[in-house]
Amino acid sequence: MDFFLQTFVLLLVVVDPFGLTPIFSALTSRESVAARRQIAIKSVLISAAVLAFFTFAGSLLLDYLGIGLPAFRMAGGILLFLVAIDMLSVRHSGLSSATEKERMEARERGDVSVFPLAIPLIAGPGALTTVMLLTSDRGLMLSIGVLAIVLLVLAITFAMFLLAGRIQRLLGETGINVITRLLGILLAALAMQFFVDGLRDSLPVLVGG
Repeated sequence: MDFFLQTFVLLLVVVDPFGLTPIFSALTSRESVAARRQIAIKSVLISAAVLAFFTFAGSLLLDYLGIGLPAFRMAGGILLFLVAIDMLSVRHSGLSSATEKERMEARERGDVSVFPLAIPLIAGPGALTTVMLLTSDRGLMLSIGVLAIVLLVLAITFAMFLLAGRIQRLLGETGINVITRLLGILLAALAMQFFVDGLRDSLPVLVGG
């Protein structure tokens, strides 16, 4: 139970529906209510497919590339820590969000559901790394449990997309930034735990494991 609770918190923090809501509003500001709903559905479904693939095929990918789990945990911890820094400073480097140039390009293309909403906003580097870290070296049942939590987080994201206008009016820019920073603190701590676990597995003699 603790594992699944930690998984839910971690994925909720990494996907960051609160931070995505104003971006979704900006990217779909010229669309009708029906069109915004279709964009939200399409982006969430594509994200679910991508995250499901990495949930079940992540270990195979690591084995194929010859990457050990301790090394991946350390690298994943560093990546998630960088995402946490982005959240704490409320800036967008391309790790946790699309850059401004990417968002401008998306507006010109018209359909924003695949890029940048699905990738890299929802199923970005942080989310992909997280599901691989959580399911690597674990059984099928735990992987299915992680996928169920992924779908729950995506359902929350979808609901917030549909209520984007109301949420923005309720919380305002300051409120959303405060929540994003609080989630960033949690993510930084979890990222360091991944790094420490990977370091302990790699250097058991030095760290007394």
